Amino acid sequence: MKTFRLFILALTAFCAAEAAQAQSFYNSYNSYAGKVESDGTVRNHNNSYAGKIESNGTIRNRYNSYAGKIESNGTIRNQNNSYAGKVESDGTVRNSNNSYLGKVENDGTIRNQNNSFMGKASGVPKRYAAVIFFFNFLDLR
Repeated sequence: MKTFRLFILALTAFCAAEAAQAQSFYNSYNSYAGKVESDGTVRNHNNSYAGKIESNGTIRNRYNSYAGKIESNGTIRNQNNSYAGKVESDGTVRNSNNSYLGKVENDGTIRNQNNSFMGKASGVPKRYAAVIFFFNFLDLR
């Protein structure tokens, strides 16, 4: 039993360390497109600051201005606090008209409304990946 507890403790520590690492995302050509750092900072492919997704869901653009918000239920609001869309628990992404935009799959694969590959964001929370790939709140140039 003691060995099992030590294993769980080690596994928990490993998972926490992994979660603290930056998570990369890739575009439709499978080229590096940027990363999300452990504090929510988003950097583009040149490692330039593209914005930040704060722990409370506030999204800030590269000028650190309010760009929108991700609510805990997956609702996404734009800079005017108007409803911009939603990320459902299964990764389905819809716009403000409830039209299907695509999906963030469990393995981080991003697919558009035609089921075409848009990119990959393994380890990036689905809500963050949806904002990065489907909503233009962050400047990733």
